[in-house]
Amino acid sequence: MSLPVSPVLKALNDIARDRILILDGAMGTQIQNLGLTEEDYTGHASGHPCPHHTDHPQKGNNDLLILTQPEAVEDIHYRYAIAGADIVETNTFSATTIAQADYGLQEAVTDLNVEGARIARRALDRATARDGRPRFVAGAIGPTNRTASISPDVNNPGFRATSFEELRVAYLQQARGLIAGGADILLIETIFDTLNAKAAIFACNQAMEEHGLALPLMISGTITDASGRTLSGQTPTAFWYSVRHARPWTIGLNCALGAEAMRPHLAELSGVAETLICAYPNAGLPNAFGQYDEGPQDTARQVAEFAREGLVNVVGGCCGTTPDHIRAIAEAVAGFTPRKVPAYA
Repeated sequence: MSLPVSPVLKALNDIARDRILILDGAMGTQIQNLGLTEEDYTGHASGHPCPHHTDHPQKGNNDLLILTQPEAVEDIHYRYAIAGADIVETNTFSATTIAQADYGLQEAVTDLNVEGARIARRALDRATARDGRPRFVAGAIGPTNRTASISPDVNNPGFRATSFEELRVAYLQQARGLIAGGADILLIETIFDTLNAKAAIFACNQAMEEHGLALPLMISGTITDASGRTLSGQTPTAFWYSVRHARPWTIGLNCALGAEAMRPHLAELSGVAETLICAYPNAGLPNAFGQYDEGPQDTARQVAEFAREGLVNVVGGCCGTTPDHIRAIAEAVAGFTPRKVPAYA
């Protein structure tokens, strides 16, 4: 793909040469704290009823809040920006037809992505008007709830619940919407199956070709346990070589693990990747009630070790992190030099 490069990439690289950039934290944690009801999710309690009809219950469909609770979503983005985030993700982790099929809202997908990017942009513009710092919207593209490489049926190992083509079509619709809404970056995240990620990469490239501009691409995988592999079986090194052709602006890891458990896998990835490294771990591991107990200072101290060892260029938080975590992380890494990208022949 030979396209004019978005000026956002130059701006990001200029910042990245001087310091470690900050990504935002968890959206789900903040939404859970709102204590929303079914009526809140559908919009009947807020004056923003969902314009798309469905008979499915919607509580838990966090992406839908883009349409039914836009002020609440914007406020969360704004608080992360003011806490120190340079890059803020849209609330579109599950905004594909595949994921929204669980809620009967496939028809809402384009609106979710377009408005999701617009809401994030409004929040960041408010923050920039306050302190003058430039900030960037990352269009969040989640893995969907299906895998192209693994059978969900233990009695039929050849079965697949989705296909590359089905994923490509779904991701293309999402990427088109995010770009139309003004996303500066496309972020393919929480990757547990690299074949899913390849479909997303293909779709993002297609959407950028239609747009006529190459946006920065961020790719983030998930190591699912102590084995040091993704769910589909790849080590961090294998993961990098599988997606290297996409020439991402960043490659990295997020979710599943806290910072301490993520460190060796991040070090492996940092040793081979010929691009910037992004890490946004969970606030430790969930307790018996599914809550995250690791406080901002504990998370920040561990993420600061990533920076001290020269492993990272972008850091933030995933599940369980809050604006206080992001503020603490930003302060903790402020004095460290960004990782130098290895030069290979």
